[in-house]
Amino acid sequence: MKFLIRLFYLPLFLIVGNGIAVSIVQSGQSKGWLFLLVSAFIALAFVLERAVPYDAAFNESQGDRVRDFYHALVNETANVMGVLSVPLVASFISLPSIWPHALPLWQQLLIAIMIADVGITLAHYASHRIQLLWRLHAVHHSVKRMYGFNGLMKHPLHQFIETLAGVSPLLLMGISQDVLSLLIVAVVLQLLLQHSNVAYFTGPLKYLLAVNVVHRFHHLKTAEEGDVNFGLFTSLTDYVLGTVHYDKNRVIGTNDLGIGDQPDYPVGYLSQLIQPFR
Repeated sequence: MKFLIRLFYLPLFLIVGNGIAVSIVQSGQSKGWLFLLVSAFIALAFVLERAVPYDAAFNESQGDRVRDFYHALVNETANVMGVLSVPLVASFISLPSIWPHALPLWQQLLIAIMIADVGITLAHYASHRIQLLWRLHAVHHSVKRMYGFNGLMKHPLHQFIETLAGVSPLLLMGISQDVLSLLIVAVVLQLLLQHSNVAYFTGPLKYLLAVNVVHRFHHLKTAEEGDVNFGLFTSLTDYVLGTVHYDKNRVIGTNDLGIGDQPDYPVGYLSQLIQPFR
């Protein structure tokens, strides 16, 4: 059973999860089903991380469970509000639409993912080099363990910046509300994969996709080691930036994570919202 979980975890989230989301939208079902779909995959991630953990210590709470819940609740609510505002935003854009609406929905989603990935990756890269952005992004880097749910743990202002970087080109191109909804689902599923504590198989895909075995290096607590692997969906932009890194022999544990020069970074939700402005 553990072998099967490791084998099918990646395609389950990457292909099946997004495939179900596309089917929901394509059949004209309520967008509320997308929320239920994402909730089901979050719950599934919790269960399977305990069945086949990369590191059992990553499953143990460090007083962060409630905090991570608030981060996820606030940030995903903001995502939903953003999707709902698409018609309003579109009304202020006078450019002719160049979005390929005639393509099948799954192809439109792939295009949206590839475009958004570049913008989000560049914003992420900049957040490690511009002090003001880093102060916001440091909230995410304060984690001392990696499990799927804390992929959603970000300062809301930093999430807004990354979202703006990834979605703005799509809005200017005339993306539809349906495809943007699917993109949000894809982002959540990817964050669950990227921060997952499941020791799932990646094979050669680790050199193309921004999966957990690659992303753990980004969370190493020193800038010398952690200034790598900025991609959300893929490592393509990292190859251009020269920031790709993977060491198959490196085992990353709790003591390797966090912010090296801020070991006592606040843990509470409200404290983390305030910390960047102190």
